[in-house]
Amino acid sequence: MTRSISIFGATGSIGASTLDLVGRQPEEWRVEALTANCQAAELARLARQHGARIAVVADEGCLPELRGHLAGSGIEAAGGAQALVDAAARGADLTVAAIVGCAGLAPTMAAIRAGKTVALANKEALVSAGEVMTAAVRRHGATLLPVDSEHNAIFQCLAGNDIADVAVITLTASGGPLRDWPLERLRGATAAEAVAHPNWSMGAKISVDSATMFNKGLEFIEAFHLFPVGHERLRIVVHPQSVIHSMVEYRDGSTLAQLGPADMRVPIASTLAWPRRMDTPCKPLDLPAIGQLTFFAPDEDRFPATRLAREAVVAGGGAAAVLNAANEVAVAAFLSGQIAFTRIAQIVAQVLETYSPAPPMTLDEVLAVDGEARRRATTMLRPA
Repeated sequence: MTRSISIFGATGSIGASTLDLVGRQPEEWRVEALTANCQAAELARLARQHGARIAVVADEGCLPELRGHLAGSGIEAAGGAQALVDAAARGADLTVAAIVGCAGLAPTMAAIRAGKTVALANKEALVSAGEVMTAAVRRHGATLLPVDSEHNAIFQCLAGNDIADVAVITLTASGGPLRDWPLERLRGATAAEAVAHPNWSMGAKISVDSATMFNKGLEFIEAFHLFPVGHERLRIVVHPQSVIHSMVEYRDGSTLAQLGPADMRVPIASTLAWPRRMDTPCKPLDLPAIGQLTFFAPDEDRFPATRLAREAVVAGGGAAAVLNAANEVAVAAFLSGQIAFTRIAQIVAQVLETYSPAPPMTLDEVLAVDGEARRRATTMLRPA
């Protein structure tokens, strides 16, 4: 049976991987909506190629260009933040939420309110609005499927088991491209060095998050909301090979691990086919060629992001939203050459120390906390 799909962030790495898989099964999918920030030409090309019903640019200033590229195609074009929300509210059978950052929060919430299935690749939305989002999922009868390789791995390891039997959930981290650098060298890391991930092909923001370990910190918070075992039973282990994507240990001493290639099409395929499986073009693991798998504890002196994330979970309230917003501001400043690499975590820590908002109970309150944290982080953007 043909299902409808909308992809928010269609021109990014997750969107490209999703469309690659969808394009291999055209008889099973009808593309409802594709969105991008402002890549009008590429978005129009994808919309034409996959027969989308509507294409949306978040930056309304790019709408005339999008309309020009779609002229004569019969594909609707729209632009602006509200247009993203309206597209999500169309209620595709599956919505892939892959807009980077808190910008993806409102459309993701609109998709949840439609009561269908949401494949969540935007970790920042759940980090900032965890209680609000999970409550909305329950209220509207939506299904939330994790796309992040780590959370998808946990999801697979939990299948058929009672979460009450879980002893420990372990998130694995590659450690990023700078994991072996001493602190003095980290201070001088360039944007090019920070985004050069050894295992994964990702966008600039998430690549920097991997280098700082904030990516894993955000995933810790995300796992706290997705898998209700309590923060005490969540841990992070550095695993440089990125072969084991996460593990679940049960109370009987058994540990289940999900292994796979470092290719996001594997977890995306898991959500597209759920609760079944589907073929992918991904190269299978060659364990003899890999040779060995290694693990070690994260160094929270050089990479304090995971400690900050854990403390934000314990603090509760709006701390996670503050952490996420401050990190987004700091990463953007680093990528633009405004601050040093090590200032990212320092800025996040400073904002957390000076701003402790009450728990946000609505989407508007989440966005208000996010905005205030961004303003405070921006005032701290100065060289170390």
